[in-house]
Amino acid sequence: MHWLYLLLAFAALAVAFKTTSVAVLMVCLLAALGFFLAWVLKLLAARVDSQTRDSSLIIDPAEMRRLREQADARRAAAGAPPTQPGA
Repeated sequence: MHWLYLLLAFAALAVAFKTTSVAVLMVCLLAALGFFLAWVLKLLAARVDSQTRDSSLIIDPAEMRRLREQADARRAAAGAPPTQPGA
């Protein structure tokens, strides 16, 4: 989708170069600037989105506490002393 903005920016620039009206020139230059900025922002948004991790994989605090309790229970069953959270 972001490539469409770049094509529209180039089309607006082409119309701006071909026109003889100052009003059409200004509208086309402003449109080209707007489409170019939209293209850059969409491109950056796509890059950021591709590098973010899935939020469904984040463990909530209750699940983390349950996993720690299970690990402590396994350690206690194996005879190893439990570790302190800050140590």
